[in-house]
Amino acid sequence: MTTIVADTMTVFARELRPVLRNPFSVIFTMVQPLFFLALFAPLLPGDSSLQWFVPGIVVMSCLFGTSMTGSNLLYEMQTGAHERMLVSPLRRPALIIGRALKEIVPMLAQTVLLVLVTMPFGFTPNVPGAAIGLVIMAIFCVGLGALSYTLALVSKDQEWMFWGVQQTLLFPLLLLAGMMLPIDNGPQWLQTMARFNPLTYVVEAERLLFNGTIASGTVLAGLVAAVAVAVVGLFVGTRAMRRA
Repeated sequence: MTTIVADTMTVFARELRPVLRNPFSVIFTMVQPLFFLALFAPLLPGDSSLQWFVPGIVVMSCLFGTSMTGSNLLYEMQTGAHERMLVSPLRRPALIIGRALKEIVPMLAQTVLLVLVTMPFGFTPNVPGAAIGLVIMAIFCVGLGALSYTLALVSKDQEWMFWGVQQTLLFPLLLLAGMMLPIDNGPQWLQTMARFNPLTYVVEAERLLFNGTIASGTVLAGLVAAVAVAVVGLFVGTRAMRRA
């Protein structure tokens, strides 16, 4: 008799296998964040610009990579692989939870690579803070991955809808989180919109954690925002998978 945990681990292992076979796919999703790092970091004032910019780029890399993972499910639906999973003994919630948990692995690999690339240029992460930051990022990745898979289920047979929604939401979320440029001195309406963006709290928490500030209300707000995204993502994803 299978359990939800065993089914989830089965799906997790199945989803992780292509990543392990082709690790360059993880590196490829980092190309765009690295371009932003190279082009925007020199524009920021001060000698500590990397300490401010790199944590934001870490979150950006997670956002780019995880938000498009639903395209893998779209491909499986087009080839019939997803239908074969649906008629298997695996429980349907495990099909979304296992996929979402897999997003933690590429996020960890990308973060380590980004930190290693930027350290020779002066970036010095606080190790305990960075470790806690990775936990928050992992929770956020699970929620974001579940939302991406949910969008794929809703966009079944309409691939253009998946990419249209993903691209429409991606850059406003990115810019309103203040990843590339600070918005503290921006107009009030911009700062108000940023307060409604959960990504804002995650980015602010990562900046403090990577620079060594752990006990902070900002860090707690980032954790709450990440948990909220995970709960919402897994809830709507599980409902969508049950109806698939």
